[in-house]
Amino acid sequence: MNNNITLAFDNTIHISLTRRQLLLGLASSGLTVSIGLANADSWPNKPLRLLVPFAPGGSSEIVARALAGEMAKTMGQNVFVENKPGGAGNIAMQEVANATDEHTLILGHIGTLVVNQYIFAKLPYDPIKDFTPITLIAKVPSLYVVHPDLPVKNLKEFVAFAKAKPGQLNYGSAGNGSAGHLAFEYLKMATETFMLHVPYRGTGPMLTDLMAGRLQAAAVGAPALLQFIKAGKLRCIATGTSIRLPQLPDIPTVAEQGYKGFEMTQWYGLLAPSKMVKANIDKLEKEAMAAARTKLVHDKLSQDTALAVGDTLAEFEAFIKLEQERWKPVIARGQIKPE
Repeated sequence: MNNNITLAFDNTIHISLTRRQLLLGLASSGLTVSIGLANADSWPNKPLRLLVPFAPGGSSEIVARALAGEMAKTMGQNVFVENKPGGAGNIAMQEVANATDEHTLILGHIGTLVVNQYIFAKLPYDPIKDFTPITLIAKVPSLYVVHPDLPVKNLKEFVAFAKAKPGQLNYGSAGNGSAGHLAFEYLKMATETFMLHVPYRGTGPMLTDLMAGRLQAAAVGAPALLQFIKAGKLRCIATGTSIRLPQLPDIPTVAEQGYKGFEMTQWYGLLAPSKMVKANIDKLEKEAMAAARTKLVHDKLSQDTALAVGDTLAEFEAFIKLEQERWKPVIARGQIKPE
């Protein structure tokens, strides 16, 4: 390998120096410069850390681990998934927004990138300025479920039961402003019902109470629910999708049950701190898109009723802006507030 660097001071004088000679000379003269000696292909040079801003056991962790496993195969480094719940996702988002080591990423979703800016008076991060969207990983159908002891078999019966007992039913979510909170408030508005909201610190703890009968209902991403529905521990009364899910062919959509045009889908995407250098962003986009589009990730997420996407950076960026415009009036009407 040739380590010489040639300096041209004009069109006729050329000096050839080794890198070491050049740096020593500059140091002795008191000058400082930044020279791109490192090969861009060397990034990442240590394991990547992918933060999930919610407690273990939810759809977000399933999506993150599916993507991380495939990215690790081609990036030459492990991609560690770390759950860091708290503050409706704000704690983890703030940490990644301030990260400077080029190896910290985050799983963003409808709550942290759309909802939080409308329900918190002040966020510790800017969802647009502090992050670079990398790729939309997956769209996850929201399922509306109840405890099996509740005497309802479908959405029509559930709505009638709720209207007969206004304020006596409660539903849980992963926290104020979470996707589950938004999904159920959207259903309440569509059905003109009133139920109490019980926020938790993550989907996992909420599902534990729901299956124990301490809650009556919830709206949760399909990947975290499918196993419990099939085991009879929860009863699905409707899907938030526009068409029925192949995994639950007997469960009608909300729209089919009398609420035309209703659709509620959660989504998850990969983001990097906006400070990350462009060369690394470009490489990350390429690798993450390819990972999300692999058959293994597609099949893995499909088993859990999620749809793998793998959008470009530009497409994901445009998608986030559209979602912000879509949900702002819904949040205002539902008067969704933080804890």
